[in-house]
Amino acid sequence: PGISFLGRIVLSAGSIYLGTVCLARFATKFGISLPPWILLLGATSSLPIGFALRILYFRIIHRRQAARMGARLAPPIRGKQFGNLDVMLKLVERFDNGYPGDGLAETITELGTCFNLNVMFDTVLFTVEPSHIKTILTSEFENYVKGDKFRHTMSSVLGTGVFNSDGEMWKFHRSMTRPFFSHDRIGHFNIFDRHAEDAISQMKARFRSGYPVDFQDLISRFTLDSATEFLFGNCVHSLSAGLPYPHNVATKEALTGKAKIAENFAQAFADAQTIIAQRPRKSWVWPLFEIFEDKTTEPMRIVNSFIDPILKEAIAKKQAHVNDEKDVDNEDTTLLDHLVQMTTDPVVLRDEILNILIAGRDTTAGTLTVAMYLLSTHPHVMTRLREEVMTQVGPTDRPTYDQIRSMKYLRAVLNGILDYCSLPFNVRASVNASTLPATNHMDKPIYVPPKTSITYSVFLMHRRKDLWGPDADEFDPDRFLDERLHKYLTPKPFIFLPFNAGPRICLGQQFAYNEMSFMLIRLLQSFSSITLHSEAQPPHTLPPADWAQAEGRKSREKFWPKVHLTIYAHGGLWVRMAEAENAN
Repeated sequence: PGISFLGRIVLSAGSIYLGTVCLARFATKFGISLPPWILLLGATSSLPIGFALRILYFRIIHRRQAARMGARLAPPIRGKQFGNLDVMLKLVERFDNGYPGDGLAETITELGTCFNLNVMFDTVLFTVEPSHIKTILTSEFENYVKGDKFRHTMSSVLGTGVFNSDGEMWKFHRSMTRPFFSHDRIGHFNIFDRHAEDAISQMKARFRSGYPVDFQDLISRFTLDSATEFLFGNCVHSLSAGLPYPHNVATKEALTGKAKIAENFAQAFADAQTIIAQRPRKSWVWPLFEIFEDKTTEPMRIVNSFIDPILKEAIAKKQAHVNDEKDVDNEDTTLLDHLVQMTTDPVVLRDEILNILIAGRDTTAGTLTVAMYLLSTHPHVMTRLREEVMTQVGPTDRPTYDQIRSMKYLRAVLNGILDYCSLPFNVRASVNASTLPATNHMDKPIYVPPKTSITYSVFLMHRRKDLWGPDADEFDPDRFLDERLHKYLTPKPFIFLPFNAGPRICLGQQFAYNEMSFMLIRLLQSFSSITLHSEAQPPHTLPPADWAQAEGRKSREKFWPKVHLTIYAHGGLWVRMAEAENAN
């Protein structure tokens, strides 16, 4: 991407130079001779001058258009360097080495809940205002799309899948996938139970041998195996690779066969997501950081080498039984079985499968990792939730749909966890000029220029004390059960958006709730307490000492939450668990 990016710049500069030469030759016909240094000065200065004039022109246009629409411009961040380069580098550094939202939370305090990042002269609006997010996701849905810039940035991994497409392509992907998630399936619980039993068995064995477990690693394998089985009907068997030991234990076993393939696939998939998540933070100049190669090429080669044979086999089966229709309501029908009824284009199939795999694996794994962290640091919640599990399900029985639906405290706990670790940041782009609602009755609406990127953060919105009360940054499931529910959330439902909203709302929302509920119940049937084991954590992945001086939740964190596309625990989440006396 870097070479083509530079090529466009060189082409623009070359066009200006040729234009200058042609102008000089034209001048000689009228007896005007320009010295070479003037030609050189004109050629070299015309590009930055033209760039500056373009910026000035659009600033004037935007001010006038905002005034015509009775709106105001979003307040800009004012950096100290050219193009707010210092702002961009600071945000990138804090994304990589800080706490989620560092730098942005302070700016919200200074400038308000909507402002212009103005990075490299590119207008990028940032908002944590519920009315703005509601406008973007619902009332003006057609005017706020993923956009060309976002699609180009993510295309090397997401392709044209449902999370990286607009218009008819998005509608096509959405229509393909919707029927599969339209109702609960008993078959999903069979899959969950099989892999949960494997995961918990390995945890017990490791605890009995005297070692802690990296729960994030384990649950990522559980969700990957579950997701690949229900998506493909072909499990990747990542749990078969075994669990890692702490960094200070010199026990490394060489992986072979399927275990090695599974490990390579899981690592490559994670690497590819990390790379594309870092790109938007560098604004439109991100290709300069991948000047010689697309950094996703190698990890995606590994990912595709696993997926492509599965797709090929599914397409071949479909073509061999061209008149056989697989009923989407059949419990044995996988998502891939359903998709090949709609298309046999391997690229379209791969893109959609990978998009759904990210949603079905990473977000659930991240949520369950944070669940273990919060239950370990809030033992009273753990005790109360375990009591509900014992009362509603019992110590060994497999939970049913009806039981899960009746467990109100379990749902409140999950909502409290999702309140913490929802998809932290999301992006849209305006199609036409528009406005976002005023944040109070004294203000004017905020003007949104056409083709403007807008980033919104549910993560930061969920921590606003003016929306959630003085204890907004506390983990307290009761806020979804007591009078606070009716005081804050009921009158303003858009302050809580763990699964997005509007036409792009997560299709797998109920699937995610079912999987997370099922695994939590099985874990609490098997274990009676959870404790963090920070000694097993690589030292450089522990929360920095200076966090203790910060405000709010950051000062109390005992793990280091980081962000790629979703939130994850830097260095893993190492825990010990005590086996329940009545667990089978």
